[in-house]
Amino acid sequence: MSDSATMPKWRKSSFCGDGFCVEVAEVDGDIAMRDGKRPEQPCLIFTMPEWDAFVTGVRAGEFRWQ
Repeated sequence: MSDSATMPKWRKSSFCGDGFCVEVAEVDGDIAMRDGKRPEQPCLIFTMPEWDAFVTGVRAGEFRWQ
């Protein structure tokens, strides 16, 4: 992907702090998520239904840890 028009437009989480950032981008109709500190590492790919379920779970507090 050398053409800048085909490069994903990565966005940082609004909860980004202290360099611990999650970034997301739309890629071919799916959502890619990566570690902003290590952008060269593989990313997770979600279909839109999977992404919607993930976001719903996050908003419901299903992924909190102590």
